[in-house]
Amino acid sequence: MRADNFQSNLMSLQDNLLNFAFMLTSNRDDAYDLLQDTTLKALDNQDKFADNTNFKGWVFTIMRNIFINNYRKSVRTATVVDTTDNLYHLNISQDSGFDAPEGSYTVNEIQDAIAALSDDLRIPISMHVSGYKYQEIADEMNLPLGTVKSRIHAARKVLQARFADYRND
Repeated sequence: MRADNFQSNLMSLQDNLLNFAFMLTSNRDDAYDLLQDTTLKALDNQDKFADNTNFKGWVFTIMRNIFINNYRKSVRTATVVDTTDNLYHLNISQDSGFDAPEGSYTVNEIQDAIAALSDDLRIPISMHVSGYKYQEIADEMNLPLGTVKSRIHAARKVLQARFADYRND
C-alpha cells in the first residue's frame, strides 16, 4: 500500500478508533492518548503492513495490544503511598493479606508450600507468581510453552489440595 493511501485510510478510521479507545479506557483523555499512541505506532510500522490484509483489523489490533500492555505495566508498577507513622504498608497493595497477623501467617504458609514443591513445579509457579508471562518462563527454562502451562497447572492443583481446608464453601 502506498504511503499516501495508507495515511488516508488511517485518518478515515480515527473516529472509529476513538470510539474503541473510549470503550477500552472509559476516560476521554486516556482514549485520546491511546488513539495518538495507536496512530503513531501504525505509522511507524507502516512497512510491516502486508497488502491483502484487513487494514482496519490490523489497526484495531495495534490499539488493543497497546491498551493491554499499558494496563499490565500500570498493574506492575502500582504502589501504595504509606502515610502510617511506622511505614508498615510501604509498597504493599491494600489487598495483600497483611492487614492482620493471620494474613502474614497464611502468606508464610503459601511460601513454604511453594518451596516444598519439586523443582519442576516450584520454579515455573514461582516465576508465574512473580509476574512472568508463560512465554517468558518457557524461554528462561528452555521448555515448550505447553509444558510450562502444564507444570503451572499441576502446581496450582497441588497447592489447592494443600490449602483445601481454607476454602470458603
